[in-house]
Amino acid sequence: MKISGNTVLITGGGSGIGFALAEALVSRDNRVIICGRDRVKLQKAKKHIPSLSTRVCDVSKHASRKSLVSWLVSTFPPLNVLVNNAGIQRVVDFRKGARDLPDADGEIATNLSAPIHLSAALIPHLKKRRPAAVVNISSGLAFTPLAAVPVYCATKAALHSLSPSLRHQLEGTSTSVRVFEIAPPMVATGLSGSRRSAEDDEYAMTAAEAAKGILRALERDGFESALGAAAGLRKKREALFDMINE
Repeated sequence: MKISGNTVLITGGGSGIGFALAEALVSRDNRVIICGRDRVKLQKAKKHIPSLSTRVCDVSKHASRKSLVSWLVSTFPPLNVLVNNAGIQRVVDFRKGARDLPDADGEIATNLSAPIHLSAALIPHLKKRRPAAVVNISSGLAFTPLAAVPVYCATKAALHSLSPSLRHQLEGTSTSVRVFEIAPPMVATGLSGSRRSAEDDEYAMTAAEAAKGILRALERDGFESALGAAAGLRKKREALFDMINE
């Protein structure tokens, strides 16, 4: 797929991988729209990259998604790439009963429900564009879960399952909207917060490196691509479970 001349929406684009990807895409002559819940982060992103278009949107909420889609289709008719990047990662300890489940509901809504609903809402528009793509940012933890964050891992595993089904359905369309799944390893962003140790940071991929890997996968039509250490998590799966959950 060409990685220039596109009009791209990145959810969760105000920081982390989303912002790094926005920066990389702008540098390659793409029109980039980012959305997120945090207005301040979006303002900072636009100050750093003035050509960005921004929209405050909580993709976990139906009304907010609906408003976003309506705005996108009317304001950016050339939109041809959706990047489902927004994500939340929370510790959920089932030994504590239902204590952590309110956070779990938010994770499911952001990490899984939002990509499902945004893809469904925007695919009729994307089918009119050539080329067009849906890019799902999953995780190496979709293959080998980290037990401390079980709901996050489960949502990413579900996104991993969804992507080939969506790809298969869209292969039969006249314009063949492409569906990518890109699975980064641990990335040095705010997603994991204080749970990431100094040792983890030594092996973590930077957001800029992750963005570079995503663009390389798109350019090479790597429809299912695991970046860095995530490739080992995909290959060995259960064999690595005990290692990462010591």
